Amino acid sequence: MGFIADSLNRIQPSATIAVSTKARQLKATGRDVISLSAGEPDFDTPDNIKQAAVKALAEGRTKYTDVDGTPELKAAIVRKFKRENNLDYKPNQISVGTGGKQVIYNALLATLNPGDEVIIPAPCWVSYADIVMLADGKPVFVDTKIEDGFRLKPEALEAAITPKTKWIIFNSPSNPTGAAYSRDEIKVLTDVLLKHPDVWILTDDIYEHLLYDGLKFHTIAEVEPGLFDRTLTVNGLSKAYCMTGWRLGYAGGPVKLIDAMRKLQSQSTSNPCSITQAAAVEALDGPQGFIAENNAKFVERRDLVVSMLNQAAGLKCPKPEGAFYVYPSCAGAIGKTTPSGKVIANDEDFVTALLEDEGVAVVHGAAFASSPAFRVSYATSKEILEDACRRIQRFCGNLR
Repeated sequence: MGFIADSLNRIQPSATIAVSTKARQLKATGRDVISLSAGEPDFDTPDNIKQAAVKALAEGRTKYTDVDGTPELKAAIVRKFKRENNLDYKPNQISVGTGGKQVIYNALLATLNPGDEVIIPAPCWVSYADIVMLADGKPVFVDTKIEDGFRLKPEALEAAITPKTKWIIFNSPSNPTGAAYSRDEIKVLTDVLLKHPDVWILTDDIYEHLLYDGLKFHTIAEVEPGLFDRTLTVNGLSKAYCMTGWRLGYAGGPVKLIDAMRKLQSQSTSNPCSITQAAAVEALDGPQGFIAENNAKFVERRDLVVSMLNQAAGLKCPKPEGAFYVYPSCAGAIGKTTPSGKVIANDEDFVTALLEDEGVAVVHGAAFASSPAFRVSYATSKEILEDACRRIQRFCGNLR
C-alpha cells in the first residue's frame, strides 16, 4: 500500500506553473531566458487598491472573517454583477474564495460523484480537467477548431451531452486561446442547454474586462435568464485588476450550491485574506479607468506578436479577441529536426527545444488538451515580446 493517495495519481502538476518554474531555474544559472508562460499581467496593482489594503491594516482588520467573504465584499460583488452583467444576486448567493481556482474547486468537489461527466471545450485552462478528476468526475473534452476561432459549436455541445453530464465549463475570453463569444454565439449554446435541465453551467469570466476591437462581454446567465438557477458565474480580481498575488475569486449562484461550497471551504481554508477582501471592495467599487488604459497596451502587444509569429516558418497564429494569450499552431514544425539533431515529434518537443536553443519559455498545447500548438502570454513589454518573437522566428527557421 502506497503512502500517497491514489487520487493524486489521476492529476498532474500545473503545466503553466511547471514551465514558469523551469524558466526561473534556468535564469538563476545565468541563462538568458524570456518567460512567456505565466498568465499574469506585468502591470502593478493600482494605487487606490493598495491604499485600501494599507488602510485596512492600519485599522487592524486582521482577524478572521466570515468563511466565504465579508458582508461588505459580498455587497460590492452584488453591485458589480448588477452594474456590469445585469444579474440580480443576493449576498447569500455569493461565494468568495482564495482565487478563482478555489471557487471552481469548491463547486466541483461539492457536486461531483464518481462517474459524473463535465464537458470542457478544448483548448482549455490546464486545471479544469485535473480538478474534475480529483473530484472523481470524468472530463469530456469537446474539440474546437482554429478555423472556427476556437469557439464551441452548438452541434458539438449537443453531441457531447449524455445522461451522465453534470456540468459544462465555459470560459470566454478563453485561456489559452483568447477566443471570445458574441451574444449570438452564446445564445445558440444556451438554446442547447435549455433542452437539458439536469446540466449545470460553470462560466469562468475571469478575463471579462480583457476584450478588444469593440467586442462587448456577455455571460451565460445574462444571455439566457432561464439558465440562471443552474449557473455558477465565476470571476475574480487577478487579471483585469492586476492582483494575481492577492488571491481572490468569487462567484454568484444558487443558494444550495453556495451553501455546499461554504461547507467545504469551512473545512479547508476558511476565509480569504482579510486585507485582500478590503482591497477587493475598493477594486470593484473604485475607479475603473485603468482597465481601458491597460487594454490599449495589450492590443498593441497582441498585434505585434500575431504579426511576428505568422512570419515564423511553420507557425499559424490566429488573432484572438480577448485575454492576453495567443495560441499558434506549430503543425508545420512537427517532424522537423533541430540543428543539434533533435526531432520535433510533438508540441512538447517543440517548446522544450525552443527553451533549450533560444531561451524562450512557452507552454505546450498538450497541457491545454489541444495539439500541436503552444500558448504565448503577451503580458509583458513590447521590447521583450519583440526579442522573444525574433528568437522564435530564428528557431523555426533553423528547423530542417
